Amino acid sequence: MAERVMVVDDDPDHLRIVSAILEASDYEVEGAEDAEQALARVHAFQPALVLTDLRLPGMDGVELLERLQEGMDHVEVVVMTGHEDMTSAIGAMKAGAFDYVVKPIEVDALRDLVARCLKERELNLRSTREEERVEEEEVRGHKVIGRDPRMIEIFKTIGVLSRNRATVLVRGETGTGKEVIARAIHDHSLHAREPFIAVNCTALSETLLESELFGHVKGAFTGAVSSRKGYFELAGTGTIFLDEIGDTTLEFQTKLLRVLQDRTFFPVGGETARHTEARIITATHQDLESLVDEGGFREDLYFRLRVVEIVVPPLRERRGDIPELARYLLARIRKETRQGIHHISPEAMEVLTHYDWPGNVRELDNALTRASILARGVTLGPEHLRLGADGPGESWGESMGPGGEALARGQAVTHGEEGGGPDWTLDGAIARQALRVLEHTEWNKSEAARLLEISRSRLARIVDKFDLEQWRDS
Repeated sequence: MAERVMVVDDDPDHLRIVSAILEASDYEVEGAEDAEQALARVHAFQPALVLTDLRLPGMDGVELLERLQEGMDHVEVVVMTGHEDMTSAIGAMKAGAFDYVVKPIEVDALRDLVARCLKERELNLRSTREEERVEEEEVRGHKVIGRDPRMIEIFKTIGVLSRNRATVLVRGETGTGKEVIARAIHDHSLHAREPFIAVNCTALSETLLESELFGHVKGAFTGAVSSRKGYFELAGTGTIFLDEIGDTTLEFQTKLLRVLQDRTFFPVGGETARHTEARIITATHQDLESLVDEGGFREDLYFRLRVVEIVVPPLRERRGDIPELARYLLARIRKETRQGIHHISPEAMEVLTHYDWPGNVRELDNALTRASILARGVTLGPEHLRLGADGPGESWGESMGPGGEALARGQAVTHGEEGGGPDWTLDGAIARQALRVLEHTEWNKSEAARLLEISRSRLARIVDKFDLEQWRDS
């Protein structure tokens, strides 16, 4: 459906010319000769953009702008004038005009202005929708983002789990969002109004972990000046989420097994058993099967925890989810940090989509937060991203995967054999990723282009630009 533009001008020749230019560019155009006529037609026409002359008989263009903002949502206004002066320009922009231009406007400049305005409007609408979604999630629970088939299966499983109290084991790499999955299970359950208590098992010593979960009696240890209820008792019929369960000791595992078997536990130092109705969800990035074989994890507990298992795929295996996830996170970050970044440029989104995200969703969140703080304006560009800067990891060549050693030997394909170190520019990242995928597909360029989600001709230009063929037999 063609975008709708209203043109308001008391000069009939200029009104006719501007309307004709826009109609030739496939916009649906409605003309008006003054502000009153525009207001009479605007609600029926519902334009996305209004181009209005500043000086009109009766109500002027700035007054029309103010009236439009009062009565219509999401309409952009550009003010045109044949008599430029500082006062009117400041007044128009202060009132909320998208832009202020001087007549006559060149044809190409007019087309570019309208296209830019409508694109900005669409980005603003998208940002508004994301903000509304974030606010909605604050009311009814955490949002799990994804359209990848594996994520859809997780959504289905969450739906099934909402009707029962089964114990759940969530597995996945660090940063994939295992706690978000656990919260979603709780938030959609019949006990969503009860507490959700998350505990990182690696952040507490064994004694403190037991005290936090099971509580303690007065005098149980130094500093226990009074008795205290633990999370299992405080949770009621809510949820206890035990993250990094694979890092716990065998002694603690024995006590947790008792909770799962008969729903009872003993406070630290106590002699009277207490009862819990809390649902238990655990998570780990560890290979529990290997731990069981090595004697580091109880086999009977393993089977008790794994009544229902959810495996969260790493972000690099669901790249199609990155744009939606990035926009959602940016909306949340904007609300938390009060930074003015509303959009992610197509170039930045391409960088985000093709990066491997060893830190998964957590690294994406951190990268967007950092970029939002450092960026200026309203759009996040590739120059604001410092991917791979969230912490220590693999060496530069190793982190590139297939093709990485060859790139490391050459420092960077864009630097050549005489290069003086890794090329951290956007060009360098594009070259590395293209070579990596080409080697993965054994130089099947059609398949490589499909994986990179670009055209084969564009891949050919990248290969030529960075002379990637030199690495084909490396």
